[in-house]
Amino acid sequence: MRPLPASRRLVLGRRGQGTAERAALARAAARLERLALYPEPLRLERVRILHVPWLFRLPWFRRFAGYNMGHLILLARPLADVSDDLVTHELCHVWQDQDHRLRMWLSYIVKGYAQNPHEVEARLAARRR
Repeated sequence: MRPLPASRRLVLGRRGQGTAERAALARAAARLERLALYPEPLRLERVRILHVPWLFRLPWFRRFAGYNMGHLILLARPLADVSDDLVTHELCHVWQDQDHRLRMWLSYIVKGYAQNPHEVEARLAARRR
């Protein structure tokens, strides 16, 4: 596989998980594992955490500190500056997506954001230690 051109790496982040990224994911996964929310275990192989500040300058994203898109966790601030609670919250969404992608994404259309059961579950998961 050819490496991405430098211009694309700036947008997508570096390839492969770094040490800090793996550690943050491991801490968050350990917290979620104890909750046993879904029958299948959380799969971390493809999960990436990317710092993409430009995205969070767009009007729709300004209200978020992090955002989940499938196996991607997008952060407004560098990983070193965010809490384990935020990573746990977003990783909970990754697990929801792995377990029931279509139902999860449709729920945001039907139920909105604030009281969405997936958001409520992720908030509660992040509060648990």
